[in-house]
Amino acid sequence: MSIAANVAALRARIPAAVTLVAVSKTQPAEAIREAYGAGQRDFGENYAQEWKAKADALSDLGELRWHFVGSLQTNKVRTLAGRVAFVHAVDRLELARELGKRFGAAGATVRAFLEVNTGGEETKGGCRPEEAPALAAEIARIPGLSLVGLMVIPPPEEDPVPHFRRLRELRDRLGLAELSMGMSGDWERAIAEGATFVRVGTAIFGPRPAKAP
Repeated sequence: MSIAANVAALRARIPAAVTLVAVSKTQPAEAIREAYGAGQRDFGENYAQEWKAKADALSDLGELRWHFVGSLQTNKVRTLAGRVAFVHAVDRLELARELGKRFGAAGATVRAFLEVNTGGEETKGGCRPEEAPALAAEIARIPGLSLVGLMVIPPPEEDPVPHFRRLRELRDRLGLAELSMGMSGDWERAIAEGATFVRVGTAIFGPRPAKAP
């Protein structure tokens, strides 16, 4: 199936209230343009330098909304300021403050998700669930940043549903609106557990192109 057909098939199955983020990392700008032509508007990137090259190449697509969905270093925030609508992996106060500072200076407000590491994985970003309430309260006070919800990437070897459920319960306790959870292999289960944003790459674009040696 083509990218356009994949977009149409997904959009037919995903409720209108759920935002489909097409994760386009390592995909060429032409693939994003094809998905945009099929009606897709929200795209997610993982690497600041790669995102900037694509954003510049696709600047004529006036309704395209960029989501930064990967781990973000504070020294890369300046590149994104005023041009990215959502940042999905805010996991520490230092990063949140830098986002607020840079987006505020650009006359913009970034919508942010607090990443929660529900699996306790040492190699993965995200705050511990027990840290989330205090961290969310601090982040919510930062000018230039709007904390909209929580985000999770469950451990790949585990059933994702308990992680989705735990994130939803935490979101409800914190009084936030959004949940960014679910990818190509589990987005249906994520939506069943309350996801309002799903991050789908392979099911739209196919396998990622191999990196050059």
